[in-house]
Amino acid sequence: MKYSYSDLAKMIDHSLLHPTMTDADLEAGCKLAVQYQVASVCIKPYAVKQAVGWLSGSGVLVGCVIGFPHGNSATESKRYETELACKDGANEIDMVVNLGKALGGDWNYVEADVKAVCDEAHKHGAKVKVIFENDYLTNGGAGLSSDDFKRKLCEICERAGADWVKTSTGYGFVKQADGSYNYKGATEHDLALMRASCSPKVQVKAAGGVRDLDGLIKVRDLGGSRCGATATAAMMDDYRKREAAGENGAGGGKIGAGGY
Repeated sequence: MKYSYSDLAKMIDHSLLHPTMTDADLEAGCKLAVQYQVASVCIKPYAVKQAVGWLSGSGVLVGCVIGFPHGNSATESKRYETELACKDGANEIDMVVNLGKALGGDWNYVEADVKAVCDEAHKHGAKVKVIFENDYLTNGGAGLSSDDFKRKLCEICERAGADWVKTSTGYGFVKQADGSYNYKGATEHDLALMRASCSPKVQVKAAGGVRDLDGLIKVRDLGGSRCGATATAAMMDDYRKREAAGENGAGGGKIGAGGY
């Protein structure tokens, strides 16, 4: 195979964020994460302490979302939510930028908002991923084109101390022309753009619309080091199947198709 099992499994942040998930669902998700030896679970704030117990000794990290999914919480709320998550044992924090402030060009606010979370997390030894929600940024904002807007966010996040920049929440549904709601999530264009817009010390995470092994490989090829996923079992079972068949796993993966 092009990449080892561990190379790909340790890219996955197994997502346990759907609002209907019960505690039993979350526990089962943590057990699955251990089974497949992924990088982390990304879990709801109230369940961090439980996840720490479920994952104890497994090598799978605990990630927690902050200001999720719309990023509209006050900065102090985001900071305090980060403090609570870290005290409960979170190793990683996935925060959402304040998109309204960003689209309005209030860059100082955006940077201070991200920095408050990064400073708090780093104080506890945790790392931070900053979510842009790129589906909301297709028209750009603050006088910038879509690509320049994303570049600006990358620059701000790096300066504020982010460890990763991240494409999406997986819940950034946009109203379509037919009245339905959907999203693309991580796209090849955005991953390449974000990777090129940060220095090597800032990593890139894909989220939303990566649902199969070829898509995961594509994320890796584009420079992404993490990928939020709910289809972990299907991806990694497919890896073992291809490995056993002697395939090289170099297929043409596609991402950015939306879906959950």
